[in-house]
Amino acid sequence: MRIDLNADLGESFGTWTLGDDDVMLDLVTSANVACGFHAGDARTLERTVAAAAARGVVIGAQVAYRDLAGFGRRFVDVDPADLEADVLYQLGALEAMCRVAGTRVAYLKPHGALYHAVGRHEGQARALLRAMSRYDVSLPLLHQAGSLVSGLAQEGEVQVVAEAFADRGYLPDGTLVPRLEDGAVLHDPQAVAARMVRLVRDGLVEAVDGSDVAVQVASICTHGDSPGAVAMARAVRSALEDDGVELAAFAG
Repeated sequence: MRIDLNADLGESFGTWTLGDDDVMLDLVTSANVACGFHAGDARTLERTVAAAAARGVVIGAQVAYRDLAGFGRRFVDVDPADLEADVLYQLGALEAMCRVAGTRVAYLKPHGALYHAVGRHEGQARALLRAMSRYDVSLPLLHQAGSLVSGLAQEGEVQVVAEAFADRGYLPDGTLVPRLEDGAVLHDPQAVAARMVRLVRDGLVEAVDGSDVAVQVASICTHGDSPGAVAMARAVRSALEDDGVELAAFAG
Protein backbone atom coordinates (compact mmCIF):
# COMPACT_ATOMS: atom_id res chain seq x y z
CA MET A 1 0.00 0.00 0.00
CA ARG A 2 1.20 3.48 -0.90
CA ILE A 3 -0.19 6.99 -0.34
CA ASP A 4 0.88 10.61 -0.70
CA LEU A 5 0.53 13.03 2.21
CA ASN A 6 0.03 16.68 1.23
CA ALA A 7 -0.47 19.95 3.10
CA ASP A 8 -1.19 23.60 2.27
CA LEU A 9 1.97 25.54 3.07
CA GLY A 10 3.65 28.88 2.39
CA GLU A 11 0.61 30.78 3.70
CA SER A 12 2.38 33.29 5.93
CA PHE A 13 2.40 36.92 4.77
CA GLY A 14 4.96 39.57 5.65
CA THR A 15 5.44 39.66 9.42
CA TRP A 16 2.36 37.45 9.97
CA THR A 17 3.13 33.75 10.42
CA LEU A 18 0.68 30.95 9.79
CA GLY A 19 1.52 27.34 10.64
CA ASP A 20 4.87 25.63 11.16
CA ASP A 21 6.01 24.94 7.62
CA ASP A 22 9.45 23.64 8.58
CA VAL A 23 8.03 20.87 10.76
CA MET A 24 5.22 20.08 8.30
CA LEU A 25 7.78 19.67 5.52
CA ASP A 26 9.42 16.93 7.57
CA LEU A 27 6.11 15.04 7.63
CA VAL A 28 4.51 15.44 4.20
CA THR A 29 5.56 14.13 0.80
CA SER A 30 3.90 16.92 -1.24
CA ALA A 31 3.54 20.63 -0.46
CA ASN A 32 0.72 22.74 -1.90
CA VAL A 33 2.49 26.10 -1.86
CA ALA A 34 0.44 29.32 -1.91
CA CYS A 35 1.12 31.51 -4.93
CA GLY A 36 0.47 34.98 -3.48
CA PHE A 37 -3.22 35.47 -4.31
CA HIS A 38 -4.83 34.17 -1.09
CA ALA A 39 -1.65 34.09 1.02
CA GLY A 40 2.12 34.02 0.72
CA ASP A 41 4.39 36.94 -0.17
CA ALA A 42 7.49 36.63 -2.37
CA ARG A 43 9.91 35.96 0.49
CA THR A 44 7.57 33.37 2.01
CA LEU A 45 7.25 31.55 -1.31
CA GLU A 46 11.01 31.63 -1.81
CA ARG A 47 11.72 30.23 1.66
CA THR A 48 9.03 27.57 1.49
CA VAL A 49 10.10 26.30 -1.93
CA ALA A 50 13.77 26.19 -0.88
CA ALA A 51 12.92 24.29 2.31
CA ALA A 52 10.77 21.81 0.40
CA ALA A 53 13.46 21.26 -2.23
CA ALA A 54 16.08 20.65 0.46
CA ARG A 55 13.92 17.85 1.90
CA GLY A 56 12.95 16.31 -1.41
CA VAL A 57 9.30 17.27 -0.94
CA VAL A 58 7.39 17.60 -4.22
CA ILE A 59 5.88 21.04 -4.85
CA GLY A 60 2.43 21.85 -6.19
CA ALA A 61 0.94 25.25 -7.04
CA GLN A 62 -1.88 26.18 -4.66
CA VAL A 63 -3.74 28.62 -6.90
CA ALA A 64 -6.62 30.72 -5.60
CA TYR A 65 -8.89 33.70 -6.13
CA ARG A 66 -7.22 37.09 -5.70
CA ASP A 67 -8.54 37.43 -2.14
CA LEU A 68 -5.93 38.12 0.54
CA ALA A 69 -8.47 39.64 2.92
CA GLY A 70 -10.68 36.56 2.80
CA PHE A 71 -7.82 34.02 2.67
CA GLY A 72 -9.29 32.76 -0.58
CA ARG A 73 -12.32 31.30 1.16
CA ARG A 74 -14.91 33.56 -0.50
CA PHE A 75 -16.40 32.75 -3.90
CA VAL A 76 -15.53 35.32 -6.55
CA ASP A 77 -17.67 35.42 -9.68
CA VAL A 78 -14.66 36.17 -11.85
CA ASP A 79 -14.85 36.09 -15.64
CA PRO A 80 -13.44 32.75 -16.89
CA ALA A 81 -10.89 34.49 -19.11
CA ASP A 82 -9.64 36.49 -16.11
CA LEU A 83 -9.47 33.34 -13.98
CA GLU A 84 -7.48 31.57 -16.69
CA ALA A 85 -4.95 34.40 -16.75
CA ASP A 86 -4.82 34.52 -12.93
CA VAL A 87 -4.00 30.80 -12.78
CA LEU A 88 -1.21 31.21 -15.35
CA TYR A 89 0.15 34.21 -13.41
CA GLN A 90 0.29 32.22 -10.18
CA LEU A 91 1.90 29.22 -11.85
CA GLY A 92 4.58 31.47 -13.29
CA ALA A 93 5.35 33.09 -9.96
CA LEU A 94 5.82 29.78 -8.16
CA GLU A 95 7.74 28.24 -11.06
CA ALA A 96 10.30 31.05 -10.84
CA MET A 97 10.90 30.29 -7.16
CA CYS A 98 11.15 26.59 -7.94
CA ARG A 99 13.64 27.14 -10.75
CA VAL A 100 16.10 29.03 -8.59
CA ALA A 101 15.76 26.33 -5.90
CA GLY A 102 16.55 23.57 -8.40
CA THR A 103 13.07 22.06 -8.47
CA ARG A 104 9.79 22.58 -10.35
CA VAL A 105 6.02 22.84 -10.00
CA ALA A 106 4.89 19.21 -10.27
CA TYR A 107 1.10 19.54 -9.93
CA LEU A 108 -1.69 22.02 -9.27
CA LYS A 109 -4.32 22.19 -6.53
CA PRO A 110 -6.93 24.95 -6.22
CA HIS A 111 -7.32 26.52 -2.80
CA GLY A 112 -10.39 27.20 -0.68
CA ALA A 113 -13.38 28.69 -2.46
CA LEU A 114 -11.83 28.08 -5.87
CA TYR A 115 -11.41 24.39 -5.00
CA HIS A 116 -15.12 24.12 -4.27
CA ALA A 117 -16.18 26.37 -7.16
CA VAL A 118 -14.48 24.30 -9.86
CA GLY A 119 -16.17 21.27 -8.37
CA ARG A 120 -19.56 22.62 -9.50
CA HIS A 121 -19.08 25.76 -11.67
CA GLU A 122 -18.48 24.68 -15.26
CA GLY A 123 -17.19 28.02 -16.54
CA GLN A 124 -14.55 28.31 -13.84
CA ALA A 125 -13.66 24.62 -14.05
CA ARG A 126 -13.01 24.88 -17.77
CA ALA A 127 -10.97 28.07 -17.25
CA LEU A 128 -8.75 26.29 -14.74
CA LEU A 129 -8.24 23.34 -17.08
CA ARG A 130 -7.49 25.61 -20.06
CA ALA A 131 -4.79 27.35 -18.05
CA MET A 132 -3.27 24.02 -17.06
CA SER A 133 -3.34 22.71 -20.63
CA ARG A 134 -1.74 25.89 -21.99
CA TYR A 135 0.96 25.91 -19.31
CA ASP A 136 1.84 22.20 -19.26
CA VAL A 137 -0.67 19.55 -20.25
CA SER A 138 1.25 16.93 -18.28
CA LEU A 139 0.70 18.83 -15.00
CA PRO A 140 -1.65 16.75 -12.79
CA LEU A 141 -4.66 18.27 -11.01
CA LEU A 142 -5.14 17.34 -7.35
CA HIS A 143 -8.85 17.36 -6.51
CA GLN A 144 -11.74 15.34 -5.10
CA ALA A 145 -12.85 12.30 -7.06
CA GLY A 146 -16.27 12.73 -8.63
CA SER A 147 -16.11 16.54 -8.80
CA LEU A 148 -17.15 18.45 -11.92
CA VAL A 149 -13.61 19.56 -12.71
CA SER A 150 -12.34 15.99 -12.33
CA GLY A 151 -14.89 14.77 -14.85
CA LEU A 152 -14.11 17.55 -17.31
CA ALA A 153 -10.39 16.92 -16.97
CA GLN A 154 -10.84 13.28 -17.83
CA GLU A 155 -12.65 14.31 -21.02
CA GLY A 156 -9.50 16.14 -22.05
CA GLU A 157 -5.80 15.60 -21.46
CA VAL A 158 -5.31 16.71 -17.84
CA GLN A 159 -4.59 13.91 -15.39
CA VAL A 160 -6.59 13.97 -12.15
CA VAL A 161 -5.20 12.70 -8.85
CA ALA A 162 -7.91 12.07 -6.26
CA GLU A 163 -7.42 13.22 -2.69
CA ALA A 164 -9.13 12.88 0.67
CA PHE A 165 -9.08 15.29 3.60
CA ALA A 166 -7.83 13.87 6.88
CA ASP A 167 -9.28 16.53 9.19
CA ARG A 168 -12.56 17.28 7.41
CA GLY A 169 -15.97 15.66 7.90
CA TYR A 170 -17.74 13.98 5.00
CA LEU A 171 -21.38 14.00 3.94
CA PRO A 172 -23.03 10.74 2.79
CA ASP A 173 -22.62 11.79 -0.86
CA GLY A 174 -18.84 11.99 -0.48
CA THR A 175 -18.60 15.80 -0.39
CA LEU A 176 -17.17 17.77 2.52
CA VAL A 177 -19.29 19.15 5.34
CA PRO A 178 -19.42 22.95 4.84
CA ARG A 179 -17.00 24.70 7.20
CA LEU A 180 -19.73 26.57 9.10
CA GLU A 181 -21.66 23.39 9.95
CA ASP A 182 -21.15 21.00 12.87
CA GLY A 183 -18.70 18.21 12.11
CA ALA A 184 -16.89 20.13 9.39
CA VAL A 185 -13.47 20.00 11.04
CA LEU A 186 -12.09 17.07 13.04
CA HIS A 187 -9.75 17.74 15.95
CA ASP A 188 -8.69 14.41 17.51
CA PRO A 189 -5.35 13.34 15.92
CA GLN A 190 -5.66 9.69 16.93
CA ALA A 191 -9.22 9.37 15.66
CA VAL A 192 -8.28 11.08 12.40
CA ALA A 193 -5.25 8.82 12.01
CA ALA A 194 -7.40 5.72 12.46
CA ARG A 195 -9.84 7.08 9.83
CA MET A 196 -7.02 7.50 7.34
CA VAL A 197 -5.65 4.00 7.91
CA ARG A 198 -9.14 2.61 7.22
CA LEU A 199 -9.44 4.85 4.17
CA VAL A 200 -6.20 3.59 2.66
CA ARG A 201 -6.79 -0.05 3.60
CA ASP A 202 -10.52 -0.39 2.88
CA GLY A 203 -11.39 2.63 0.73
CA LEU A 204 -14.03 3.74 3.25
CA VAL A 205 -14.55 6.80 5.45
CA GLU A 206 -17.33 7.35 7.96
CA ALA A 207 -19.71 10.20 7.12
CA VAL A 208 -21.27 12.52 9.70
CA ASP A 209 -24.45 10.42 9.78
CA GLY A 210 -22.52 7.25 10.59
CA SER A 211 -22.75 5.73 7.11
CA ASP A 212 -19.70 4.58 5.18
CA VAL A 213 -18.61 6.43 2.05
CA ALA A 214 -16.45 4.74 -0.58
CA VAL A 215 -13.41 6.92 -1.34
CA GLN A 216 -10.52 5.83 -3.57
CA VAL A 217 -7.62 8.28 -3.39
CA ALA A 218 -3.91 8.63 -4.11
CA SER A 219 -3.28 11.49 -1.67
CA ILE A 220 -4.36 12.64 1.80
CA CYS A 221 -4.47 16.32 2.75
CA THR A 222 -3.75 17.60 6.25
CA HIS A 223 -4.29 21.35 6.56
CA GLY A 224 -1.16 23.19 7.60
CA ASP A 225 -3.14 26.17 8.94
CA SER A 226 -5.40 24.23 11.33
CA PRO A 227 -4.86 24.37 15.10
CA GLY A 228 -2.78 21.34 16.03
CA ALA A 229 -1.79 20.79 12.39
CA VAL A 230 1.61 19.33 13.25
CA ALA A 231 0.17 16.85 15.76
CA MET A 232 -2.48 15.86 13.22
CA ALA A 233 0.02 15.29 10.40
CA ARG A 234 2.41 13.43 12.68
CA ALA A 235 -0.34 11.12 13.96
CA VAL A 236 -1.58 10.36 10.44
CA ARG A 237 1.90 9.65 9.12
CA SER A 238 2.85 7.46 12.10
CA ALA A 239 -0.37 5.43 11.94
CA LEU A 240 0.02 4.79 8.22
CA GLU A 241 3.66 3.78 8.54
CA ASP A 242 2.88 1.53 11.51
CA ASP A 243 0.27 -0.18 9.35
CA GLY A 244 2.81 -0.85 6.62
CA VAL A 245 1.70 1.90 4.25
CA GLU A 246 4.47 3.56 2.22
CA LEU A 247 4.43 7.37 2.15
CA ALA A 248 5.47 8.62 -1.29
CA ALA A 249 4.63 11.57 -3.54
CA PHE A 250 2.28 10.90 -6.46
CA ALA A 251 4.22 13.32 -8.69
CA GLY A 252 7.91 13.71 -9.25
